[in-house]
Order: sequence, then C-alpha cells, then structure tokens
Amino acid sequence: MVAAPEKGGFWKKLTTGGASVQHETQRGMKSRHLMMIAIGGTIGTGIFLSAGSAIALAGPGSTLLSYFVVGLFVYTVVITIGEMSSMYPVSGAFSIFGARFVSPALGFTLGWNYWLQCELTAAAVILQYWTPALLAWHWAIIIIVPIFLLQLIHVRVYGESEYWFAMIKVLMIIVFIFVGLIFDWGGVKGHPGPGLSNFQNGQAFIGGFGTFAQTFVYAFYSFGGIELVAIAAGECAKPYKSVPRAIKATFFRIVLFYILTILTIGLCINHDDETLLNAAFDSDVAASPLTVVFVRAGFTAASHVVNAVLLTAVLSATNSCFYASSRMLMSLARSGHAPWVFGWVNQRGVPVPALLMALAFSCLTFLTTIWGEGVVFGWLLNITGISALLVWTSIGFISLKFRQAYRAQGLSLSDLPYRQPLYPLLPIGVIILGTLMFVAQGYAAVRQEPFEAKNVVATYIGVALYIILYSGFTLYERFLLGKKQHFVPPLEVDFETDAVWRPGDGEMIRERDRREREEKVKMLSEKGGRWRAVLGRVGRYVY
Repeated sequence: MVAAPEKGGFWKKLTTGGASVQHETQRGMKSRHLMMIAIGGTIGTGIFLSAGSAIALAGPGSTLLSYFVVGLFVYTVVITIGEMSSMYPVSGAFSIFGARFVSPALGFTLGWNYWLQCELTAAAVILQYWTPALLAWHWAIIIIVPIFLLQLIHVRVYGESEYWFAMIKVLMIIVFIFVGLIFDWGGVKGHPGPGLSNFQNGQAFIGGFGTFAQTFVYAFYSFGGIELVAIAAGECAKPYKSVPRAIKATFFRIVLFYILTILTIGLCINHDDETLLNAAFDSDVAASPLTVVFVRAGFTAASHVVNAVLLTAVLSATNSCFYASSRMLMSLARSGHAPWVFGWVNQRGVPVPALLMALAFSCLTFLTTIWGEGVVFGWLLNITGISALLVWTSIGFISLKFRQAYRAQGLSLSDLPYRQPLYPLLPIGVIILGTLMFVAQGYAAVRQEPFEAKNVVATYIGVALYIILYSGFTLYERFLLGKKQHFVPPLEVDFETDAVWRPGDGEMIRERDRREREEKVKMLSEKGGRWRAVLGRVGRYVY
C-alpha cells in the first residue's frame, strides 16, 4: 500500500528540514541590561533630528500633544505585552503569542512584518545620519559590519554594549533638558530666554488637524522599538522579575526622553527656525535641535559632543534592530514559519544564519539610494511607522484573547508575575487608539500639501503587506494543510510551554526569592558590621 503524499510537504520540508535544533539561546542578559534597554536602548536619531521637523510642521503644542498621545498608546502596549512576556519569555514575543493565543496566521504575519520593520528601521537610522562626506554604502560598512561582528560574540555582549550606549544617550538628554530650561528661563548671561513666547500668539498649533496628524509619523519613528523589552525577555535571567521592572522604567523613558525633550525644544526654538527642518532633511548635526540649544546657551563646541552622541545613537539603534530582527527570524523558523536553517543557534546561543540574513538585507536596502537619500528616508519613515502601528494594535487584540483563554481554563491571575491594571480597558484602549491613529495617518497623507500620491502609497503599503501575509498564510493553511479551524479555541491554548513556572507554583517561587534576598541583605549587613569594627580599631590606632 502506497502512502498518500503529505499535504504541504514541500513547505514543511523547507521549514523543518528534518534537522533537530541542538542549541538554544542563552539567558545571558542581566536585569540591569533589560532595565537600560527599556529606558534608552532604542532611542535613535528620531528624537535627535526628526523631532524638530514635527515642530516646524505643526508647532510645539501639536507636536507635544502628538508625542503624548503616542507615548500613552505605546505605554499601554508595553503593559499588555509585559503581562504575557513576564510569564512566557520567548524571543518571538508577540509573534509567538499571536500564533499561540489567536491564530497561526496572526503569528506568521506579525513575525515577518516586524522583521521587515526592524530591517528598514536600521536603514532609515543610518540614512538619516548620512553626510555628503561619505556615501550611504560607506556608512553601511562603517556601522553595519562592526555591529554584525559584535552580535556574533554572545548575547551578554549585546546587553552590555546597549547598557553603555543607552547610558550615554540618557546622560546627554538629561543635560540637554537642564541646559534648555535654564536657557529658556533666561538663566544664561547675555541670552534672554524665549520664555513661553513660542507657545503664544497662535504659534503652538499650526495648520489644524491635518498637520497634527502628520506629526504622528515622526512620533511612531521616535518611539519605534519600545516593544524590544518583550523580545529581550527571552534571553534575560529571571524574566519574571526583570520584565515588570523594565515595564515600570518605560514610563520614565516616555516622560523624560520624549515629552520633556519635545517641550524643551519647543520652548527654546521657534517653529519658523530653519534649523528645525535642516536637521532632518540635510542630516546636519549642527542643525540638530539639541546642538542649536547648546550653542545658543553658550556651548560653542556642542556640535562635536552631539555628533559623538548621535553616532552612539546610530550604533545603538542598529545594534537593537539587528538583535530584534535576528531573534524574530529565529523564532519564525522554529515555529515552522520560515526556512529551518534560520532557527540554527551555535554553542554560544547566537542565531548565526538569522544574523547573516539581517546583514544581507540591511546592505541591500542601501541600493535604493539611487533614488536619493531624502526620498528613501521619507518612504522608510512612513513604512516603518505604519508597520509599528499595526504590530502595536495587534498586541491589544492578543491580550484580550490571552485573558479569555486564561480565564476559560480556570487558571488563577495571581499566578502571573505581572498583571496589567484596569483590564480590559488597556487592550481595548490600544485597539481604539491604534485605529484612530491609523485613520489619522491616512487623512494626513491625503490632505498633505502639495498632494503627492507616493505619500498615500507609502502610508498604506505597510497595510497591504500585512493583509497579504495574513490572507496568504490563511489560504495556505486552508487549502494546502487542510485546516478548517482558523482561530485557536480558548480551551486548547497552550499555557505550559515556555512558562517561567508551572500553574500554582508562582507564590512558592516568589517566597523562595524573598528568602534569598533577605539572606543576602543579612549577610551584607554582617559584613558591613565587621568592616565598621575594623575601621573603628584602625581609627583608634591612628588617633
């Protein structure tokens, strides 16, 4: 009797290859690494350069409101995904959650959409930093190749490098806010500050709702990568403790690095100032809002300092994009949603083939510069912005399905390491806000003057990709695999694989951690007592 050919055999063979995966990624990142990644790890050139363009376009009031709305939106996204990733810390994060809690088609779509988003973001970051002194592909060699080699070593190297990259950016922005506010209040001798003049006489809100909606794309670009905490949780020690801490730190990142920075720029530089537009479209660091404020406050060498920090931001953002895209591709391969070879991991826990793919695609994106860096950057800005919005909005829907299945199986919410407040308001708010901002983006693209069809295409091309991926995988499942059930039934959702503890064991593990912490504190206190006694004896001998 001849066996019937297996449905979907070619794709199954390509995606599994019959090869067993021998190595796993390693939990080499410490809590402080994840904390700093949450605070400043993915802050790129957007806040240093593009933020000024938003103020020039719509005024400081509109930009501040836009960044506040998007900040509120992404913070709710981080809270909802943090609830899941603290319990199920996997490198695929929302891609795995989408496939496990909603449908395989959603997991497939989110994974590939996010992978492409990461790759395009890396290209956009470097293109924005591009300078006429060097060609774009020169920057590819100077930045992309060293970052690739860094990623090959170990995940701990990524965590440590991001820790210090983020630390530099954090210090820079804190200093900028202090200097900017002192300058604005007239605290610099010989430089009377603008005070609130830039927010008066109708200058805060320019152009109405249309220009306000256009500022969202700059906010999306600046906030991009804020979900990296969930992906990094898959290689972090004790994620059930580290992830909740990182979620709380994200709030301070939004308030400090985005809201206060936008406020400071808006107070110090008028929306008509030519430097606000030059910074984004000419990639001139001397025209960066940060540099302008420093120079006007009397720090003439500021351009060199900002240039160094901006290069750090480019390295950091590229580093994070490489990490996120390689882990997502690895996760897709291990889920059967990508060729099996990309799921291979070496003995150090590094997904080498996935990293090579990230390197190759990143270099290919620079071939598009034949159309001009400014044109390509504009397209990348729109595509990555709308792709991020689609991923963030989908996370709200996944959160609802997660809770529905969790409740249906009679599991206790107290067993979750981190529980989102105000459920179901947050995930519903994510879906509603995401939908409204999506409509606003389309409205802004249509009403933009002068009207250009390419802006509408760039806005919606990310949506087209999302629909093609989702419907394509759904058809593949239905006709090649013969699956008739699209959504995962709540009672069949897997809540055991990748969990940090078995159902009911949460309180026991938390109690064990509390005892270990108390013992460490007691031990350190005893050591401190002995040292104080020794120092006391030395002091008596000296005096």
